[in-house]
Amino acid sequence: QVQLVESGGGLVQAGGSLRLSCAASGSIFSIPTMGWYRRAPGKQRELVARVMIGDSTNYADSVKGRFTISRDNAKNTVYLQMNSLKPEDPAVYYCNEIMRSSRFDTARDYWGQGTQVTVSS
Repeated sequence: QVQLVESGGGLVQAGGSLRLSCAASGSIFSIPTMGWYRRAPGKQRELVARVMIGDSTNYADSVKGRFTISRDNAKNTVYLQMNSLKPEDPAVYYCNEIMRSSRFDTARDYWGQGTQVTVSS
């Protein structure tokens, strides 16, 4: 069984920084894609950033140049460094990993429990 545990959310002033972490544990064969999504009140969940094996990345336009996603394959962990946080960034941030539990499995979506990010102006 796979579990994703997130950490690093909290309250920060506008212009400040936070670093989110998401560690996967359990039966893991490979993690082709690791990413972060967010859902703000009254809005749909949106992709923030994702990183693939080989370290290619995608970012939402709204966070380009401010957020950096990275992964540590040895630790099965993905990070989201968030700099220059803005009043429009507050949301619950969810870790998402597309993962194979064994070489016989197809890739499946796994989600973390979510971590709140709040930005004060």
